[in-house]
Amino acid sequence: MTTSSLAPAHRGRRAKIIATLGPASRDPQTIADLYEAGADVFRLNFSHGTHADHAASVAAIRALEQETGRPITILMDLQGPKLRVGTFQGGSVVLQPGANFRLDLNPEIGSVERACLPHPEIFAALRPGASLLINDGHLRLRVKTCGKDFAETEVIVAGVISDRKGVNVPDVTLPIPALTPKDKADLDFGLSQGVDWVGLSFVQRPEDVAAVREMVQGRAGILSKLEKPSALDHLDAIVELSDSIMVARGDLGVEMPLEQVPVLQKRIVRACRKRGKPVVVATQMLESMIKSPVPTRAEVSDVATAIYDGVDAVMLSAETAAGSFPVRAVSTMHRIIGHVESDEHYLDLMQAGHNETEHSSPAAITAAAGQIAHTLKAAAIVTFTSSGSTTLRAAQERPDVPILCVTPSLNAGRRLGLVWGVHALVGDFIDSVDDIGDVAVEGARRCGIGKEGQALVITAGMPFGKVGSTNMVRVVWIGGETKTS
Repeated sequence: MTTSSLAPAHRGRRAKIIATLGPASRDPQTIADLYEAGADVFRLNFSHGTHADHAASVAAIRALEQETGRPITILMDLQGPKLRVGTFQGGSVVLQPGANFRLDLNPEIGSVERACLPHPEIFAALRPGASLLINDGHLRLRVKTCGKDFAETEVIVAGVISDRKGVNVPDVTLPIPALTPKDKADLDFGLSQGVDWVGLSFVQRPEDVAAVREMVQGRAGILSKLEKPSALDHLDAIVELSDSIMVARGDLGVEMPLEQVPVLQKRIVRACRKRGKPVVVATQMLESMIKSPVPTRAEVSDVATAIYDGVDAVMLSAETAAGSFPVRAVSTMHRIIGHVESDEHYLDLMQAGHNETEHSSPAAITAAAGQIAHTLKAAAIVTFTSSGSTTLRAAQERPDVPILCVTPSLNAGRRLGLVWGVHALVGDFIDSVDDIGDVAVEGARRCGIGKEGQALVITAGMPFGKVGSTNMVRVVWIGGETKTS
């Protein structure tokens, strides 16, 4: 594998692709192939695999990063609390409609009449009328009476219940901590490996995010996964406390009526775009490609809808982790995104979804940069940043040109790999403010952005290194002179 064989520095699209690594894709050659096909972010799912597996994946990604000269983003996804029933005689039983079924803390093997539910926190939160969903909602139980160590239920949706199937409790907020002991061990390990984002599963309330932020201490961005109905009661606060949000449609679709999920997806995306927080749409995007070399037309439309909504990234799960066509799944998603973004109405929709500019100098400067770039038909907006805040603000505007981020911080460059429209260039390029024009032009040429005579619109904060100080706009021409505004 040589550098010249890899994907060009700039991919020519705005929305990013997250590829989950697993048994089908964690070897170094497949990781390189996924990157070449269009993967921008690699997800390590800590619900599966060992620490040794994930360490090997991190090492392969960082070696690829060195070879390509481009920062590559790693997302670790914590498992979160897994609630499961116990075991059954013969491994499974069949529950009939309308039957009574008891759940309790008794560890004895289950039967058609009862089963162990080894989670006292569930019983502590249950109330009569609440629902319990088993095996991704294939069975539904309704609580008739309950106490601190039992629940008497009625079978509403019947079927087979088998050993250790998962349990969802959509109607209540469970008194469980944000991180399990396994999550804490995994988090310490992931941070020691230098991951860029931490995916927090089953967020229920703002306090969950705050607790994890205290543990992370700025060493990675926090991506809150919204998959519990209770989280939507605190949506604005959770978005505000998080660095990014994922619409995790799998569990969300189990715990809420399916017909509500598309509306909730759009609501969450709007809330994130309003606050300039990167937003990811995930689960079953190209599900059929786990076994098929081509997706369904409905899946293609699903991906396209997310892109038209202006999401920062779309994610592949089992398609790349365990599927038969991991690289093809990424290249297919890459083509779908590219085709949508080439639609003449795409950027009109981006602007239609734009919120009123925040009343601050950095926001005004960034909005002005977008307008200047549009008027001049510029090749790119070039942001100079140390923390990434200037670049995030530029992405929030959803400009109609690429965003080239120039930063001395490798951590910032990696983290921005999740963000819409951003291509990061990392290095100590700046000795004085007089250098930024030349650096912008050289950076654009290096990344294959623009051509001779096109404008570049520069935003930066003075003095350099001060977070949130975006206060300058400058226009330069590739092969021409510099102008300052």
